[in-house]
Amino acid sequence: MNYFRLTCVAAAALVLVACGGSDDPARGALIDPPAVLATLTAAQIDASTSSTGLQAITGKAKCDVKVVALNYATVGAKSGENTNASGVMLVPGGSCTTAAPLVAYAKGTDVQKPRTLANPADTETFLLAAMYAAQGYAVVATDYLGFAKSGYNFHPYLHADSEATSVIDSVRAARNAASTVGASLSGKVMFTGYSQGGHSSMAAQRAAERDYGTEFNVVAGAHLAGPYNLSGSLRIPDAIAGVQFFVPYLVTSWQKVYGGIYTDVKDVFKAPYSGYIENLLPNPTLNYATLLTTGTLPAGTPNQARDALFQSAFITGSQTSTTHPLYLAAKKNDLLGWTPKARVLLCGGAGDPTVPPAVHQSVMKADFDSRGVTNVTSVDVDAAVQATYGPGGKAPTDPTSAAFATYYGSYHGTYEPPFCHAQAKAVFDTVK
Repeated sequence: MNYFRLTCVAAAALVLVACGGSDDPARGALIDPPAVLATLTAAQIDASTSSTGLQAITGKAKCDVKVVALNYATVGAKSGENTNASGVMLVPGGSCTTAAPLVAYAKGTDVQKPRTLANPADTETFLLAAMYAAQGYAVVATDYLGFAKSGYNFHPYLHADSEATSVIDSVRAARNAASTVGASLSGKVMFTGYSQGGHSSMAAQRAAERDYGTEFNVVAGAHLAGPYNLSGSLRIPDAIAGVQFFVPYLVTSWQKVYGGIYTDVKDVFKAPYSGYIENLLPNPTLNYATLLTTGTLPAGTPNQARDALFQSAFITGSQTSTTHPLYLAAKKNDLLGWTPKARVLLCGGAGDPTVPPAVHQSVMKADFDSRGVTNVTSVDVDAAVQATYGPGGKAPTDPTSAAFATYYGSYHGTYEPPFCHAQAKAVFDTVK
């Protein structure tokens, strides 16, 4: 399969992936030379963070930030698959000349197949630049399998093992690119991610510490608003905000990875969605808004959207049966039960309607506590979200009001992330 252009060296490296050891240098090999897209000056970053109010959270920029596009070798979701992923490296420069720790970031759920974080105008990329790179950290962030330049034929959504390899190999790619783009790396590595990325970054920290302890000096992990307890999330009676995006993404992804989630797509999804849902996400042209406005996915309240999209027997089975194939797949991708060696931060907001901390963060922390793990802290940023974005400094309570819809519609995707990133950086600052 002709996934991408290969130099002779990269092609040879990819051939070695299937038979290489745990520290195989082929994974993370650069497919293309790293491309410097732009340099954001400290003054430009400050102007933007000041105008948006973000500077109160990020602080003023100390460094210029070089934005670098990466395209690197990695592996697929199944054994023996060799492929590629793209991403971005953010390199601190200007007055920042000391060796930088490397923050490996995993992005939140993305439905737009062409989107890459190697874009200085991308809001998620800019947040990483302002929060970390402009403060002296190098950053690498993967686009994941199946996005942007990746030739992989689907995105293994919330599949812990391939999320981990995509992130870990992005660290290798950043190291391989460092000398070319003028980056001086200290050797310290921190993992962080938001939403899906919180699941990905935790999976990556787990794998890095377990499998590559001599290769990576992992000093901390900060996992933000992640769905760590996927099997438990299937049991809640009411649908989460965004159910019409996240759950079909998960179901069709795990069907492609494992098989056996269903034998007939019509047993899971109602018409007309069953006719195209398996290859809908990520989408080459539609985003969250247009997936709804075009009627491609159902709108309405979370429960209304769920009931319009899914066959009730499938949902009931996944909620009640311990042998249901979706539940069994979810158990494989739960992150409960591991013991971190480096310090860990869990962060979320209690009002999050998409990844409720009561289902994920609190359960994850309780799991750590039950096993005597003492290097994990858990932070709730809901008070800050309410004070900053709630009408009158409080969360709106009238579910029929426009303020309610705006507040909770923006909570997970817009309001919560900067506050959790600030908590992550505070932890990283103690070990950098």
